[in-house]
Amino acid sequence: MAAPSPVETATDLPLLGWREWLALPALGIVAVRAKVDTGARSSSLHVESQETFHRDGVEWVRFGLDTGRYQAPLAFAESPVLERREVTDSGGHRTERIFIQTRLCLAGRQWEGEVNLAQRRNMLFPMLLGRTALAGRFLVDPAASFLQGEPPPEPTP
Repeated sequence: MAAPSPVETATDLPLLGWREWLALPALGIVAVRAKVDTGARSSSLHVESQETFHRDGVEWVRFGLDTGRYQAPLAFAESPVLERREVTDSGGHRTERIFIQTRLCLAGRQWEGEVNLAQRRNMLFPMLLGRTALAGRFLVDPAASFLQGEPPPEPTP
């Protein structure tokens, strides 16, 4: 039997709008507003602050971010640093960014993905979900928004 064509298998992929809510459970983030950005190679998390430190001989990063939820406090997380790489932003500016690897959850799917941390103020979307994270997992309708629904309620302390 012949392997299915890409068109046949693509129909089984979840459909995303140009903006969605996704979870980063290993970072304790139940929902962050994300722009689904097929023009960006890598995924990016826009942090308000970040600092690196060492734990057991391994470089880690501690950061705070605005999840994009209405009146939600800053979320704080820590992660081992995967690596540092140069990234070219949409304006053509090259900067070195810290990359982490973390679990991403969206549309009932979970996977490990690389995310770079960027300190950029006043971003409408704290997360950009780039094409490396999207490839083979989702289809995107650029005319639709929040096809995967609203975020879960904020956990109570």
